[in-house]
Amino acid sequence: MQSEAQLSSTFYDTTCPNALNTIRTAIRTAVSRERRMAASLIRLHFHDCFVNGCDASILLDDAPSIISEKNAINNFKSIRGYEVIDNAKSLVESICPGVVSCADIVAVAARDASFAVGGPSWTVKLGRRDSSTASLSIPEVESNLPSFRASLDSLISLFARKGLSARDMVALSGSHTIGQASCVTFRDRIYNNQSDIDAGFASTRRRQCPTSGGNGNLAPLDLVTPNSFDNNYFKNLIQKKGLLESDQILFSAAGSTNDLVEEYSKNPTKFKSDFAAAMIKMGDISPLTDSQGIIRTVCNAVN
Repeated sequence: MQSEAQLSSTFYDTTCPNALNTIRTAIRTAVSRERRMAASLIRLHFHDCFVNGCDASILLDDAPSIISEKNAINNFKSIRGYEVIDNAKSLVESICPGVVSCADIVAVAARDASFAVGGPSWTVKLGRRDSSTASLSIPEVESNLPSFRASLDSLISLFARKGLSARDMVALSGSHTIGQASCVTFRDRIYNNQSDIDAGFASTRRRQCPTSGGNGNLAPLDLVTPNSFDNNYFKNLIQKKGLLESDQILFSAAGSTNDLVEEYSKNPTKFKSDFAAAMIKMGDISPLTDSQGIIRTVCNAVN
């Protein structure tokens, strides 16, 4: 599954030496325009890598031979940032046509987005190529991405199938220190859960999320510092203030990941270093390299 040997941080040093600076500038501009975009770009990379590997298949639109992954329930009207990647790609194409893959731009964008909002940086390995097709089916996409209702065991096993440990899973979940979720994903938790949710927190969230209607109303995943990459997400979980069921399940009665949540709540430096290490591992999931795949000239179509 993992192909570390074929990816290299220096992959474009001779073929497109200004690629990384060009991408960084585009991402910084996008995040300064809208802080939420940082979370969206990290999530885009995650949803790309977990379905058939880090191959930019998530960027492809519907076509005669392609069922777009954008239509899966986990992605539809919730994955964002496509236009940011398209912009970065067009800027890179203008200096080095046909050299830098969309898959690598997505991976670099996630790193640059993290750093732009106070999160860690890391060395991105490069050399991924782009898929010439998307996932075979929408059910295949959905079975490879976590649900907001996921149990702890299902989260651990899903990440394990991708070569990621429970520690990696908890660290990556910490990206919910930024970003927002829509009412439809947490309505059940704030109205029907009595045991592992803070009553005041539930009451606050109900104001913007009625029992019916308002499905798209947004709430921050981290109520304390929603636009800063820090460890408050984990402090929130200990206080039973996780927004999604799949957040709070990381810290629950006799849960196997409680110790990790407590560790990260007390040690932001350890969280950030583990997050960076897990992002590097995630970026290694089943890349297309060498003669596999293609380099798309625009990211949303095979051309």
